[in-house]
Amino acid sequence: MVRKYLRDGRAPIPKDARTSAVMSRIRSKDTGPERIMRSALSAKGIKGYRLNWKKAPGRPDIAWPGRKVAVFVHGCFWHACPYCKRYTPKSNRTWWKNKLAVNQARDRRKLKELKAEGWKVLTVWECRLKKNAAREAARVIRILG
Repeated sequence: MVRKYLRDGRAPIPKDARTSAVMSRIRSKDTGPERIMRSALSAKGIKGYRLNWKKAPGRPDIAWPGRKVAVFVHGCFWHACPYCKRYTPKSNRTWWKNKLAVNQARDRRKLKELKAEGWKVLTVWECRLKKNAAREAARVIRILG
């Protein structure tokens, strides 16, 4: 079955149909890094969190509403990681630079909104999580107190 993709105008039309097929499979929730983080938290006995909690500004990936602790698990490419070498795709370079800048601005806005409401916020980066998930889980445990 050939699947037809609907365009919403937010992204340029890829030159190769395979690119569109790959991009349509990228998730915004329950991503690989998020699952690794949850697994590391579970291994440390940490439970009782909410996923993508709608009542918190910015809908954090993992949240403990009663303690006002939020964790964002950021993918290195999509959020322009400051720790690892990131690249800009070769085609539509200008569009991608703008897209990543908009993502970073949104991340800063979410962080600011949460802090304004008294939340403690932690950002966990994909590259650091893959290197040592237990260390990242320990960071979350420290912020939980």
